[in-house]
Amino acid sequence: MKQVDYIIVGFGIAGLCFAETLLQHGKTFIVVEDGKEGATTVSGGVLNPTVLKRFTAAWNAAQFFEKALPFYRTLGQGLGKQIIRPISIHRIFNAVEEQNNWIVASDKNELSQFLSTEIVKNKNLSINAPLGLGVVTGGAIINPPQLIEHYRIFLKEKKLLVSETFNYQSLSSSNGGVTYSNISAKQIVFAQGTAVRDNPYFQLSVSPMGSKEFVGNKGEYIIFRAPKLQLKEVLKGPVMIIPLGDHCYKVGASFGRDEFSTGTTQEAREEIVSKLKKMISCDFDVLDQVSGIRPTVKDRKPLLGNFPENKNVYFLNGLGTRGLSMAPLLAEWLFQYVENHKKLPESVNVKRFL
Repeated sequence: MKQVDYIIVGFGIAGLCFAETLLQHGKTFIVVEDGKEGATTVSGGVLNPTVLKRFTAAWNAAQFFEKALPFYRTLGQGLGKQIIRPISIHRIFNAVEEQNNWIVASDKNELSQFLSTEIVKNKNLSINAPLGLGVVTGGAIINPPQLIEHYRIFLKEKKLLVSETFNYQSLSSSNGGVTYSNISAKQIVFAQGTAVRDNPYFQLSVSPMGSKEFVGNKGEYIIFRAPKLQLKEVLKGPVMIIPLGDHCYKVGASFGRDEFSTGTTQEAREEIVSKLKKMISCDFDVLDQVSGIRPTVKDRKPLLGNFPENKNVYFLNGLGTRGLSMAPLLAEWLFQYVENHKKLPESVNVKRFL
């Protein structure tokens, strides 16, 4: 019987960040994952501290970014890879009123560190932005598929990865800990994303209906190539254009709320392409289309902690559209809750729905 401190189930950004947090605190663990692509690998990889539709700061942005940026840099150093790099995010203005609202927002305390007060004139002939651009500072970008793959290789080399679909019938829990197959642990953390729907230990309502606590949010992206675009920054308009290199870009995403169905759709493709044509004037070729189901919650806050009936069974879930920026701090919160009994913020505690 192999003995560890933790079993982690799931290997999206939540499971990865919790594994890295355990390593930093000297704890032992095993990750169990089925190798399927989830919402993390499909995501755009942009860490954006703002809500550019309304010119507001993202929830708890300053605290999340203070943790996330050095966390990913340290993680990259450990892997010998560049995991994260800074990138500017440009917002297209559609009206003079938006310019005024931007300037007002940039003077607010919670936004002054993220929004430049200057309205930038557009000089790219392939971009439709006659009223100029607003610049978000402090943003960053990650390549999610590469991050997941680099860390998966690291776990395999350290023999910390079990590649299989998790079998709930092989899990037993008691006050003394948990056992799974031939693994004994003090705690188990489920970081499964939308796969938590099938978890018998998860006590919240899961349904395609928005009235339930756990809600699927399907996102689709288009990958396109446009040699004339010459875009080095992230560009935000009706959709977000993300540079990938070699004249290729990822654009999206669609938002299919209350949606758990897998696979891409023609409807989302047409919607994204239509919005893209409003932002750029050059020719482009669509290369691919991808989709993923974001794990979201009806109050748009994550789910951390455990339920009273199973004190050694924990959840790290519901990270939604901003999981890359939130995951490092959420993982630390959960670790401190488990190990040092530090109280979780009520806004993220899974018990808030009980």
